Amino acid sequence: MKAFVTVLLAASGLFAQSSKPDIANAAVETVAYSGDLQKQIHASAPSWFGYAIDALQKDNDGCCWNGQRGCSLEGENKGNVSVKQSSGRVALEGSGRMLILFRVQNDTVQKIRAFSFECPLDAGGLRFVWLTNVPTAASVAYLRGFATAQEDHLADGAIFAIAQHTGAEADSVLEELIRPANPERTREKVSFWLGAARGAKGAELLKKMLASDPSENVRDKVTFALSVSKQPEALETLIAAAHNDPSAHVREQALFWLAQKAGKRAAETIQNAIENDPDTGVKRKAVFALSQLPKDEGIPKLIAVAQTQRNPEIRKQAFFWLGQSNDPRALAFIQQVLTK
Repeated sequence: MKAFVTVLLAASGLFAQSSKPDIANAAVETVAYSGDLQKQIHASAPSWFGYAIDALQKDNDGCCWNGQRGCSLEGENKGNVSVKQSSGRVALEGSGRMLILFRVQNDTVQKIRAFSFECPLDAGGLRFVWLTNVPTAASVAYLRGFATAQEDHLADGAIFAIAQHTGAEADSVLEELIRPANPERTREKVSFWLGAARGAKGAELLKKMLASDPSENVRDKVTFALSVSKQPEALETLIAAAHNDPSAHVREQALFWLAQKAGKRAAETIQNAIENDPDTGVKRKAVFALSQLPKDEGIPKLIAVAQTQRNPEIRKQAFFWLGQSNDPRALAFIQQVLTK
């Protein structure tokens, strides 16, 4: 029934792109997209500009919480506040759309923020310009101009917003941003959203980054991005990194995130690193990774390492993490060793 009512609302135009978000405490103006966002989004006095996009993740709920839903765009709280809904609209379920907002003063964009379309907002008494019918390509191209900004908060906001768009335009820009010519911090930030938001295409680009990015620090962040991806192929790439990355540090990080995912393939890769990786630091990280597996899986494997590993440093690590586990099986094994 809820889905049927949602369809009726969409058909009636309530979810049309020209509809306005729930904005309180604002002087709202509605303006049609002119063909050039750079020319349209400017103001000398403090103002907010915004438009809606189709979001890649249809169940997004980007808002602030404090008893009621709502976000304050102005003030030191920067969200996490309660805002009274001005329209009384009740969202039955997510519309699959997001708001992209820009705070402008002295003809300069100062902030970029993104919220779900259903999130009530308080503009703090400022002018709010609502732009209608902004194409995806125009939005992505405009945001691209801020993605490598020196101001971290602008770059972060732009990259996050780009990653929320549907369509190949967003994938193309994100692929451009992971090229080694771009700053490391940009590539690191993009890698996270490739894993968290971009599905199969994101997993494909992360695999490309592991194979070609020259920075150990960036590839480190890629291992985390792979761990948050829901794509099966992301796990395969993470396993490959644990085996083959030329950096011991990156192999260590891949092992760590594999442990958080658990599973038979992860455990096999961790054990393989203990036995075969040439770097003792990687072996130590692999032992720690065993300690992060579910106890019924990790404890027996740690005991086996403590019993059979020829490297005394690695046996020592296994005993250490067994002692930290407080698991009865681990304590019984340690007691048995001590009383021999």
